[in-house]
Amino acid sequence: MTLIDRYNRIHDYLRISVTDRCNLHCHYCVPNGVHDCTSFDRLLSDEEIVQIVKVGAELGIRKLRLTGGEPLVRKELPQLIATLNEIDGIEDIALTTNGIFLPRYAEELKQAGLTRLNISLDSLDEQKYKMITRNGKLKDVFSGIERALALGFNPIKINVVLMRDYNIDEIEKFLRWTLNEKLQVRFIEYMPIGDEQSSWSKQYQSLSIVEEVASGIGAYREKDKEKFSGPANVFSFTGAKGSFGLIHPISNDFCKSCNRLRLTADGYLKSCLFWEQELAVKSIAHSREKLVEAYHQAMIVKPENHEMGKQAYQKGIPTHRNMSAIGG
Repeated sequence: MTLIDRYNRIHDYLRISVTDRCNLHCHYCVPNGVHDCTSFDRLLSDEEIVQIVKVGAELGIRKLRLTGGEPLVRKELPQLIATLNEIDGIEDIALTTNGIFLPRYAEELKQAGLTRLNISLDSLDEQKYKMITRNGKLKDVFSGIERALALGFNPIKINVVLMRDYNIDEIEKFLRWTLNEKLQVRFIEYMPIGDEQSSWSKQYQSLSIVEEVASGIGAYREKDKEKFSGPANVFSFTGAKGSFGLIHPISNDFCKSCNRLRLTADGYLKSCLFWEQELAVKSIAHSREKLVEAYHQAMIVKPENHEMGKQAYQKGIPTHRNMSAIGG
C-alpha cells in the first residue's frame, strides 16, 4: 500500500514531535519567550506513537524523524527509538535536537538504532547564541557535536535558520566550518509559522546570499541527491571534508516534491506544516482501521502547496500553532 495525494506525491516520511517542551526558548520557535506546553496526560504515549507508526509503515512510511520541542527532554527516548527501529518497513530514524543533551544520550541513541542527527545551531558566537536561545550556552552544543562525531554518526547536519538581524553576518564562518569538519551545514529560510507571521518579513532573508558568500570562498559543486536526503540542495567546496545545504521553503517552493506528514506531540496528523488543517489520531491510536482512514484522509486534504510569505491566502487558514508545538 502507498500513500499518494491528489497531486501524485508519494509520502514515505513521518516527522514525530515527541514533546513540545524544550530547555531553550529560541525567538523563531517561541516568539513570546514562553512555552505553552501540553499537559502530560494529553501527550502521545510511547505505545500510541508505536501503533501510529506501525500502521504508517504498512502504508509506506519508511523514514521517521523525531522532533520537539527538544526531543531529548522526553523520558526514555532511546527505548522508544529502539522499539520504532524494530517495526517492519522502517528503514531510517533521524533526530532533530539542540545538541545540549547529546553528551549524555548520544551513545544510547546510536545503540537504539538512530541513524541520523540534525543539530540546531543558529550562531557560532557565544553572546549571540545566548540571545537567540534566551538561555543557551554555545559550549554545550559544541560538546554534543564532538560526542556525535566521536561516535561516528553520519551524516551530522547543522540546521541554521537564517535571520536578517541575527546571523547573516556569520554565513562565511559557517561555510568555512565545512572545510575541515565532516558536517553538513544547512541554511534554512525563516518561515512565518504561528505567531512568527507578525515579525517574519523583518527577519526573512533569501538564501541567494549564501551562494554569493560561498563564491567568494572558493569553487564548489552540487552533490547528487541521496536517499532520505530531504529538500536540501547540497554543495561542497573542492577538497572539503563537509558540505553545505540550502533549504528554500519560501524563495524556491519545494512543495512539488513534498513527501512528509507530521505527527504533533498532542496527537494530530498534519499533512502540511503551514495550514491549520489537522486530523486527531490520539483517540484512535489503537484502531488500525481508523488510523488507515486518517492517513488516507491526510492525503485527501493535503494542498498542492503552502502560501508562506504571500499577502493573501487562497487555500485555507494558516496554523495558529508555534513551531515548538508542531515539531520542527
